[in-house]
Amino acid sequence: MTAPQQLGFDAMPRRLFRATPTRLMSWLDCPRRYRFSYLERPTPPKGPPWAHNSVGAAVHTALAGWWRLPPDERTPNAAGDLLVRSWIDEGFRDAAQSLRWRDYTRGMVERYVAELDPLDEPVGVERTVALTTSTLALSGRVDRIDERVLDDGQGVELVVVDYKTGRRTLTTADARTSLALAIYAAAASRTLRRPCRRVELHHLPTGAVVAWDHTPESLARHLSRADSIGEEAAAAEEAYARGLSPSEQDELFPPRPGPQCQWCDFAAHCPEGRRAYPTRLPWDGLDSTVG
Repeated sequence: MTAPQQLGFDAMPRRLFRATPTRLMSWLDCPRRYRFSYLERPTPPKGPPWAHNSVGAAVHTALAGWWRLPPDERTPNAAGDLLVRSWIDEGFRDAAQSLRWRDYTRGMVERYVAELDPLDEPVGVERTVALTTSTLALSGRVDRIDERVLDDGQGVELVVVDYKTGRRTLTTADARTSLALAIYAAAASRTLRRPCRRVELHHLPTGAVVAWDHTPESLARHLSRADSIGEEAAAAEEAYARGLSPSEQDELFPPRPGPQCQWCDFAAHCPEGRRAYPTRLPWDGLDSTVG
């Protein structure tokens, strides 16, 4: 018997794979993009920044800053000022388009916060939550975590709030099927030791809120799915660390062409994706009716 066997090392549990919802979904969407994003060093050069990502980042920064103001300073105008200070002037066609979108987005943020109660303090803003499963160490940062009174008035529960700024109209199915939101809810409950089953998508362009109330069973299904995705990604990473030939890399990290190829940062390095879906211009993700 070898020394490791005598010490029981062969029976030691496997090290948990550290992942975020974004990392898991990146593997599911396209293993090749996953390799470019997380494994290759130096990282292959990315394409130009996307204007719609600039809008989303500015909105998230402004809303997080608004909740950090003293309650008596949480006004719509203050949110607008924060948006202007947070503005990212990247990915737009020209300065004029950026300015139009800055003004439009300022109005969008001001209308949104006008419907909020500035005294209704969130439990968390840009809060990191975490949990472990049998195979994963999961963590993620939640836009906002609210505390709400239960419908029956008996106690309170946590609610995961995720801001959305894209042009696509959201549905309840988006909230129900989101792996990220389910992980956030389970992790918020574990981290803050309070029940959390409700997840909400707040679509700022329309002011719509779509929500889903998870059950213990539905959260368990999502976590089981996360485990499955994570096991695949972990096995691929271990093989990559041992060393792979270029052909073996393509076999283990194949491209997965789909609509997401239009917005891929690594499209220049993926001929299969470019053939299937030509890359968009950096500002094509914006609502064309705004300018």
